[in-house]
Amino acid sequence: MKLLYISNSIDEVKKADKIGIDFIFIDLEINGKKERQGHLDTFISDHNIEDVRKVKEVLKDAKLLVRVNPIGVESKEEIDKVIEYGADVVMLPIFKTREEVEKFISLVNNRAKVCLLLETSEAFFRIDDILSVKGIDYIHIGLNDLHLSLGLDFMFECLVGDFMEHLVSKIAKKGIEFGIGGIARIGEGELLAEVILKEHVRLGSKMAILSRAFRDGTKEIEKEIEKIREEYKKDLLLTKEELLENKNKIDKIVREIAFKRRHK
Repeated sequence: MKLLYISNSIDEVKKADKIGIDFIFIDLEINGKKERQGHLDTFISDHNIEDVRKVKEVLKDAKLLVRVNPIGVESKEEIDKVIEYGADVVMLPIFKTREEVEKFISLVNNRAKVCLLLETSEAFFRIDDILSVKGIDYIHIGLNDLHLSLGLDFMFECLVGDFMEHLVSKIAKKGIEFGIGGIARIGEGELLAEVILKEHVRLGSKMAILSRAFRDGTKEIEKEIEKIREEYKKDLLLTKEELLENKNKIDKIVREIAFKRRHK
């Protein structure tokens, strides 16, 4: 399981790199984000393009992933600069069409790995067309914007039923490594992190973004990461039946939470 840690703090980044975080995540996306997520308790990044260079300089083992803005008039300049500054992976958010993906891949031009952040209903329903494009290295499914795009009440409603299985089976058939959403510390989260981890295993997800809970400074991050790694190792040994039982638990809990949110 590859873990992604969002930070532009040099001290935090050095520590995360040292304890084996796989990707340090610089988030430059700002265009349209406040309009989409401003009413939610979500992280709106204050990162800037100079952070790419500063963070890259201190990394020893972790790869540097940079989320740029959606395709627009400034995309070429932004992508050129983040690659020049050392991005190992460039992530495209909020895409809706095959054409946007083709444009993005052509702008990256084999100078870094390509990661698509699939988080719109349009991209979900056009997945076959999108997956026909050559040059996609990773796909991360962003549950926050995806649930907003679908008009759902709770982020994890995207995991209910066979919605996610339908999507990831198509991605897996193309041999593309994928991840799903974020994860809290073990024992925490509205839907417990250990319950979500089991669903990552069942679906074949290999990446997760560490939530803001890992940055609050109240607990030793190294121990928290060890807990996630250990839990994941145990989950890999579970039977299909045990994973399906966990999936049924997710469906039940999520439906209850979504119902409460609709009837506040």
